[in-house]
Amino acid sequence: MEQPPKNQISETLSDDLADRGSPGISGAFILPDLVLASTSPRRAEILRIVGWPFETCAVDVDESRRSGENATSYVQRLAREKAKVPTMHFPSRLVLGADTVVVIENEILVKPWDKADARRMLRRLSGQWHQVLTGVALRRGESDGHSVVALESTEVKFAEMSDGEIEWYVSTGEPLDKAGAYAIQGRGARFIEEIKGDYFNVVGLPIRLVYELAQQF
Repeated sequence: MEQPPKNQISETLSDDLADRGSPGISGAFILPDLVLASTSPRRAEILRIVGWPFETCAVDVDESRRSGENATSYVQRLAREKAKVPTMHFPSRLVLGADTVVVIENEILVKPWDKADARRMLRRLSGQWHQVLTGVALRRGESDGHSVVALESTEVKFAEMSDGEIEWYVSTGEPLDKAGAYAIQGRGARFIEEIKGDYFNVVGLPIRLVYELAQQF
């Protein structure tokens, strides 16, 4: 029987060990099962891409901003509240909550109310740099459970958009359920000139930050 090349054997073995685990590999690299406190398909897809085992749980929290609350405090508070909701149903599981907003010159852009609001947001972003902020919270247990909260920030540069481009993009429906009225992983990618920071943060879940926080558990 013809033997595969030596480097191919090494790659196959490495993939197999990564998938099944190995006594020779530290348990620190084993990802804990997560409960994703969100029904966002984008966050779920990121977890699948990196091979993180999880299940989803829909949560309903009041996303109204409090008086005097800035964007940083806002997304971290919402992430904390989202992570807290499922712990009564999963008391021994690690729960992940996250919330993402777009910020330009101190104005917070959440999901647009309608097509007119989406057009307004895209005109605001056109040709400008803005920030994407995601609050991330991990929690285990109920009222006295261990929890951690952190923030990821990425800078994004939008290309100049013509009125025709804005009208076309809004007509696709993609902007209507996205913070800032665009999806960097979708049709909106054609309007992104540059990013500084974590790409996955712009999609909706800074997976490296989640991994770092999980080490604390």
